[in-house]
Amino acid sequence: MLKGKKIVVGICGSIAAYKSALLIRLLIKAGAEVQVVITAAGKEFITALTLSTLSQKTVICDFFASSDGSWNSHVDIGIWADLMIVAPATATSIGKMAQGIADNMLVTTYLSMKAPVFIAPAMDLDMFAHPATQKNIEILKSYGNHIIEPSSGFLASKLEGKGRMQEPQMIFDEVSDFFNKNSSLKGKKILITAGPTQEKIDPVRYISNYSSGKMGFAIAEACANSGAEVIVVAGPIKLQLKNKMIVRKDVCTADQMYEEAISLFPKVDIAILCAAVADYKPALTASNKIKRKDEEELTIKLLANKDIAQALGKIKKQNQVLVGFALETNDALANAKIKLHKKNLDFIVVNSMEDVGAGFQTDTNKISILSSDDTIEHFSLKTKEEVAKDIINKIKCVK
Repeated sequence: MLKGKKIVVGICGSIAAYKSALLIRLLIKAGAEVQVVITAAGKEFITALTLSTLSQKTVICDFFASSDGSWNSHVDIGIWADLMIVAPATATSIGKMAQGIADNMLVTTYLSMKAPVFIAPAMDLDMFAHPATQKNIEILKSYGNHIIEPSSGFLASKLEGKGRMQEPQMIFDEVSDFFNKNSSLKGKKILITAGPTQEKIDPVRYISNYSSGKMGFAIAEACANSGAEVIVVAGPIKLQLKNKMIVRKDVCTADQMYEEAISLFPKVDIAILCAAVADYKPALTASNKIKRKDEEELTIKLLANKDIAQALGKIKKQNQVLVGFALETNDALANAKIKLHKKNLDFIVVNSMEDVGAGFQTDTNKISILSSDDTIEHFSLKTKEEVAKDIINKIKCVK
């Protein structure tokens, strides 16, 4: 699976830098194309000549290649790469990556990286265990980076403990597994709806719901990291997408989301309808703010919005996959089963407001997946990033 893959190997100033040569050799032997980016401290532990001989490319260390005005573009490297591995990653570089301190070519390349990033820490046991290092690692995880945990053993300090960079073969295997698991979405075009819609009552009020868009955006990131071409139709939410290759179309109302979905669906392989679309909208929108009048009731007549899932289900082709969502407050599976068959979905993701940690505005979710053959899979409470992977794995099994 690594043949033809473009991989950036970042090397920091650690005694474990010698292992990077073995990792590069494994990647090259598997058919990958490798570009080494090294810190100034890294060059104290392993020579550029060794690395360029193994990678068959000039090693990049500095922003400016020479005094003639030529320079190395971290932006171009970020676009070029299919994956970045920082191995070894020192406490200093981990801190800079977590805090966005772009004072060297390696960190600047990391910040420009559009592809998944794997980080293999290497340092003494006390440095690794320090709360500052652990906090920075948690920050990097929250950004979607993959941390390859160091092993325990004899360290350069002559102490023993956790901090040894994982062996090159183990890092190579993790990267290979990543491409193996995510290869089936490469080249697929995926439409994802996310967030709420807002239905105007007057210029200052609207009908909406509590959806944050976190689940939809987590799915979008996971699909893009799996090699898919992703289009997100997002309701009014403040979240930002990390993967710069994702196309985002912002809408406000259910009608606007419907029009985008109907237009885009014939051009995609998969549609994942994660948005919490308002079921109703005001029949009339006041042109001026509605003023309060004492002792007087206000009645707002509502009209049903168009059903996006049902509309797409009617025009779905045999080779397309259509995934729906159902957030329920009671009788979750029974209500979801009705939606599943009525809207011609391949499967529906069900969650319940009765489950603690599931639903709107949380960082976690607890789902069940109900398939068109009425089989049910239940999942434990997980982060929405982990839930996104479960949903993608289910999509891979559909067609």
